[in-house]
Amino acid sequence: MIEVVRAGALTTVQDLGRHGVAHLGVPRSGALDEPAHRLANRLVGNPESAATLETTLTGTAVRLDAPATVAVTGATAPVRVGDRPVAWGAPVHVPAGAVLDVGTAAHGLRSYVAFSGGVDAPPVLGSRSTDLLSGLGPPRLSDGDRLPLGGAAGPPAAVDVVPVSAPARDLVLRLVLGPRHDWFTDTALEVLATARFQVAAASNRIALRTEGTALERAVHRELPSEGMVLGGVQVPPNGCPLVFLADHPTTGGYPVIGVVPVADLAAAAQARPGARVRFIPIHPPDHDAARDGSGGNHGERDR
Repeated sequence: MIEVVRAGALTTVQDLGRHGVAHLGVPRSGALDEPAHRLANRLVGNPESAATLETTLTGTAVRLDAPATVAVTGATAPVRVGDRPVAWGAPVHVPAGAVLDVGTAAHGLRSYVAFSGGVDAPPVLGSRSTDLLSGLGPPRLSDGDRLPLGGAAGPPAAVDVVPVSAPARDLVLRLVLGPRHDWFTDTALEVLATARFQVAAASNRIALRTEGTALERAVHRELPSEGMVLGGVQVPPNGCPLVFLADHPTTGGYPVIGVVPVADLAAAAQARPGARVRFIPIHPPDHDAARDGSGGNHGERDR
């Protein structure tokens, strides 16, 4: 077991999420910075699907009942075992009774704490992830909570150093336009491609919200609710785009101007409020084909 000594601003249990249940209205959930989650598990010898703790800005502190190997990845932060500083981004042995303390993030926003054996919270719909939108999974951690750990799956990784990229000053997100980019004016699309937005303080695990120049709509009629996907960029009435993250709703009634590829979302998970955001719009291939007049006729012309 681990006992929560200091829960931190927001610490949750996360794994790779719930898949195949969106038709039930259940979001995917799971670690927002999935590469960091996978790395932490590999460092302690777990399968990448094992559950970790995802912290937010101020870290967390837990006491271990039994010895375990731990690793902290994601946002860089000071890590201590008892009164001794230990390595970030490397497997560390924590003896029974000791307190592992992950401090305030120096760079980035969310750290991932893996324990050998993984956090063994009861799975719900195939996942141990905390879903803040639907309320599924274990609740966010509070001081005094106790969580079980599973049995160690394998030896910790033998690594000398883990290469980590420093967070960029600007968050740059590719954006595949559609399905509703034609609901916005040409000026709005130019603004989307050239303006610098800022990460809003209201951002959370549901969405990265932005502040900045509002995007002007060309179509003002109501839109029936449509299915929402991870990375979807919805534009609410204030005109400032938001990027749906792991706890996003499965349906929504505001137009989606584009979709951020999943590979870009780990960086979005580490963006702090106030960080600058730039979008790089990308037209889907069929749109480019239609614009150059070729469409699907290459095969006919070639023959």
